Amino acid sequence: MVWLASFWGSLELHSYPDEIFSDAAAVVSAVAPDEPIILNRPHAALRAARFFTEKFPGKTLYAVKANPAPSLLRVLWEANVTHYDVASIAEVRLVRAELPEAELCFMHPIKTRRAIAEAYHAHKVRTFSLDTTEELHKIVEACRNPETGAAADDLRLCVRLRVSSEFSELSLASKFGCDLLEAPALLQEVRQHCDWLGACFHVGSQAMTPFAFVQALDRTRAAIADASVVIDMIDVGGGFPSIYPGMEPPPLEDYFALIAQHFEALPIAYNAELWCEPGRALAAEYSSLVVQVDKRRGEELFINDGAYGALYDAAHVDWRFPVKALADNLRDPEVGFAFYGPTCDDADYMQGPFPLPGDIQAGDYIEIGMIGAYGAAMKTGFNGFGNAEEFTVADEPMLSLFRGDRQRPESDNVVSLR
Repeated sequence: MVWLASFWGSLELHSYPDEIFSDAAAVVSAVAPDEPIILNRPHAALRAARFFTEKFPGKTLYAVKANPAPSLLRVLWEANVTHYDVASIAEVRLVRAELPEAELCFMHPIKTRRAIAEAYHAHKVRTFSLDTTEELHKIVEACRNPETGAAADDLRLCVRLRVSSEFSELSLASKFGCDLLEAPALLQEVRQHCDWLGACFHVGSQAMTPFAFVQALDRTRAAIADASVVIDMIDVGGGFPSIYPGMEPPPLEDYFALIAQHFEALPIAYNAELWCEPGRALAAEYSSLVVQVDKRRGEELFINDGAYGALYDAAHVDWRFPVKALADNLRDPEVGFAFYGPTCDDADYMQGPFPLPGDIQAGDYIEIGMIGAYGAAMKTGFNGFGNAEEFTVADEPMLSLFRGDRQRPESDNVVSLR
C-alpha cells in the first residue's frame, strides 16, 4: 500500500471556505474538480426572500424540505423570513439549532406521537397541521402536560384541505388533505381543541398560473361557510413557481394580487392572517451544479452526477434545467444531449434534451442551473457517489424571476387555464 500513500500524499488539497469566486469558470480553473461541485449564490436567495417578505400580502414561511442547508436558512433569516414550515422532527431540530428564535410550524399532516411531543415540549412548536380526526386526537394527547395531564391551551391547529393540482407541473393532490365534503365537520371538531384555527392547502409544485390559487381559495370558502366556525388563518401553501427552460410563469406579483383579492372575500375573522409556504421559489436560484463529462457516446453524455444525486427531478419527472458548457473553445452549434449519471444503474438517465455545443467531449465541464430547490437536498451516497464540495460565487443565476429584467408578454392572462 506504499504506492497508495504516496499517491494521496502527492495530491495538493485546497480549501476555500471564505472565498467568493466570480463564477463557475473561476471555480473550475482554481480547483479542476473530478467530482461534482455545488455553487451557492447567497445574494440570489436573499433577493428572492426579500421579494416575498416585502410583496406577499401576508406572512412567508419557508418550506424547509426544499433545501435544509444551514447556510441557506441563515440567509433567509437575514431577509426577515421568521417562520419555517418543517415536515419532520429532524427538520424541527435542525432549524431550532440554527435559528433559535424562529417560529416553527409542523405542517406535515401525519406525525408520530413522539415527534409531536418532542416538537411541542422541547422545541416550543405550537402550530400543527392535520387532515383527520385521528391526527387531531394524537396532537391533543401528545401535547398534554406530562405532570398534570391537562390539555394544552396554546395549540394553533391548521386543517389541510384537498384541492386540485391541475394547474401545477407536479401534483400534490392525492396524498394529503381532507375531502371538502368532510372538511366542515373536521373544522368544527378542531375548533373545540384550539384557540387559533387555520385552514391550509397545497395546489401542487410549480403552479403555472395564479388561477390555481383562485380555485383553491374558492373551494376553501365553501368549506368554511358550511362549517360556520371562526377561522384565524388561511395558509395558501407552496406551489409558487420558479423559472426553467420551457416553464416561464407569469410574474409572481400577479399571484399575490389574486390571492389577496380572494382572501379578503373569505368568511373569516376580521383579523385573520394570510400565510404562504414557498420552497422552490425561495431556493431554486440559490445553487447550481458543475459536473464533468466522463464519456461521450453520440448524443449521450456520461456525467458525474445524476438521478441519485442533485438531478433527481431531471431523471424521474423529466425536469428541464438550464445548462451551459464552461469551456471557451467549443464552437459547434448546439445539440440536444441526454445524460447518464455515474452509477451502475440504467435508471440513472436524464433524457433532456440538454442543449450544449456539438463538439463537447470527455473532460469538459457543464454548469447546470436552478438546482437549489430539491436538487442539492436530494443527493445520496448510492454506489459510492455523492460527494459534492460547495463554493460561493458572485454571478447571477442562469435564470431568475427576481432580477426585474423579465417583461410580461401583453397577451399573458393571469387567470389563463393553460
